[in-house]
Amino acid sequence: MMPPLRLRDFIEDNDGWLYAVSTYDNDDRIGCVLRYVPDENGTRANASGQRFTKYDFEEAYAHIARYKPQYAGLLHRIPKEDVKRVLKPDLEIGHIAATHPRVEKLVNLFSLPDGAVGCTGSLLCGLENGGSDIDMVVYGKHWFTAQALVRQSIHDGKIEGLSDAMWRKVYEKRKPEISYDSFVLHEQRKWNRGQIEGTYFDILYTRSYEGIRSAPSGRGTVLGKQTIEAKVTNASLAFDNPAVYEVEHEEVCRVLSFTHTYSGQALAGENIEACGVLEQHGSEQWLIVGTTREARGEYIISKTLLGQ
Repeated sequence: MMPPLRLRDFIEDNDGWLYAVSTYDNDDRIGCVLRYVPDENGTRANASGQRFTKYDFEEAYAHIARYKPQYAGLLHRIPKEDVKRVLKPDLEIGHIAATHPRVEKLVNLFSLPDGAVGCTGSLLCGLENGGSDIDMVVYGKHWFTAQALVRQSIHDGKIEGLSDAMWRKVYEKRKPEISYDSFVLHEQRKWNRGQIEGTYFDILYTRSYEGIRSAPSGRGTVLGKQTIEAKVTNASLAFDNPAVYEVEHEEVCRVLSFTHTYSGQALAGENIEACGVLEQHGSEQWLIVGTTREARGEYIISKTLLGQ
């Protein structure tokens, strides 16, 4: 029996469209985002020669709205009966590493137990090209081991850190609401990315199967936009999606970030400033950052890190 679907798995629908699973809340319909569609003129090809077009976020939503509006929503929601195939990073990692030497080197570097590491994105789908990044997935507590190994390996010269040019490229891609210097200061201590033989890689956090049940899901009642200052009391899920920061504040008990830009942005014990949309969830109020793809006007900064 296949384990439950979780963040960073991929699914294929009956028409061969490929989607990235984007939530842990998949009991009724699978929450995901369209990534690849078969297209004889596409620039990506799988091992059998079938060609695909890759869709960015906005293009994916427009394509679903036009051709499969029954799946449209905050996420694309696919009924389980429409799923033809499931691709799991942790189950496919052996095959991927066997045919991609840089992935194999990262797997060997982490030296984690079976099932603790995987590879997602284009490599999982067999649709990578020469410019593809490596999207490593590490599950649960093992992510923090991988993070420490990335840090040590960059210090030891086994892998490369990001160049100034690459940091600028990441900043321009993310378009955050904070300055470049502030962005890099926050990012450099996350130790969740690097380069191996010139290829960029991320290590992406996904919950263990045991941790899925408590993942936040569903939209609350919108109370309006708000900026708060608060002390982080728990950042153990700060690299998840959404990133979760439990905070000490007179009204808000959690700050959630749905944009990767602000994952791992603050440590427990630090004071943050966060701007987002306030939502009521039962008896709790949560501040949501990343209510749009580029999180315009929304941000999280560590005032402690910035010396403020």
